[in-house]
Amino acid sequence: MSLTVGACGTVPQRDPLPDPDGELATIPGLSDHARFWGDVTSPETVEWLRTQTAQQMREVFPAAADGEVHFLAISGGGQHGAFGAGLLNGWTLSGSRPEFLIVTGVSTGALIAPFAFLGPDYDQALKDLYTSRTTDDILKPRSLLQTITGDSAFDTSGLYELIVEQVDDEMLRRLAREYKRGRMLMIGTTNLDARRPVTWNITAIAASDYPDKRNLIAKVLLASASMPGVFPPVLFDVVRDGQRYDELHVDGGATSQVFAYATDFDMAELVSKLDADGRYTMSIIYNSRIRAMPRTVKPDIFNVAVASILSLTHAQGVGDLFRIYKITRRDGGEYQLAFIPDEFERETEELFDIDYMNDLYDLGFEMGRNGIPWSNKPPGSLETQGR
Repeated sequence: MSLTVGACGTVPQRDPLPDPDGELATIPGLSDHARFWGDVTSPETVEWLRTQTAQQMREVFPAAADGEVHFLAISGGGQHGAFGAGLLNGWTLSGSRPEFLIVTGVSTGALIAPFAFLGPDYDQALKDLYTSRTTDDILKPRSLLQTITGDSAFDTSGLYELIVEQVDDEMLRRLAREYKRGRMLMIGTTNLDARRPVTWNITAIAASDYPDKRNLIAKVLLASASMPGVFPPVLFDVVRDGQRYDELHVDGGATSQVFAYATDFDMAELVSKLDADGRYTMSIIYNSRIRAMPRTVKPDIFNVAVASILSLTHAQGVGDLFRIYKITRRDGGEYQLAFIPDEFERETEELFDIDYMNDLYDLGFEMGRNGIPWSNKPPGSLETQGR
């Protein structure tokens, strides 16, 4: 009984919202603009976009004054994020990497996104993050009893400390400065109570007067990378109608493997008012293969469950690529997709295998340095097949 009670101590006490998918609650002391539902555009945003003149829009987004709008979306993929890290750093060396007006990240893409957003000055830190850390540096396994009666198989305090170390005062200053230029870093998490995606404007948080913004940003990044069942969920204290509640958030990949913006958002109108010739570029770094790697599955409950979840997330990721392609084309944008080529067939059972990640980093780096072989359509699409 004592062991069971002790193990149950890993499960946090809750004070959840009575209506979790209603109006999004606020973080105490933080502006409403710092986060929003990721699957729908608010009426206030629609009205703002409609009523802004081109001059007003350029004043809000001075970073787009040269008429170029570059959007970068970085997917999840666990340790496969080493591929995206290498691709970005190789892209820098090629001399063709642009400054992105908007960067989005989910799961491991959320950990990459701040470095990608802030540019080449952070290339070395990004490389170190994905080529010098082992599983033991990041995670601590819990006992079988703690796993069964708790909320996850691992303790992520090491990962949280690593994130806090990266999100230092200098990074906060730079994020805040870029927010004033109209650039935005967006991170996706999943609100488990609502079963809906939430998008956090990290740059807005960095530029705010919120007293503990460093730890809040670190919590958001941790939540976005917290694979359900494997890593513990993250609790956020919120307020609605003057009452305090909490929300339980996990990996943004629980709702999408990669995201851009809600399908009802009119990016074409935004781009046209920024004098970008009615066009923009949507670049996607997909930290996975397009073709799932086949593997014989042992007929036990654990292996069947894991194989089923991996199949589900793979299919979801391909669907996300198609959805982003459709909204990009609808809004007049140029779609370009980079992914781990099928020729890379190495596998590993470890969550963070340093040798495996170094190989992936090198693969991405060479692809980036030598000119990224972008695909302008989702692989397997009817258009790709000429139909």
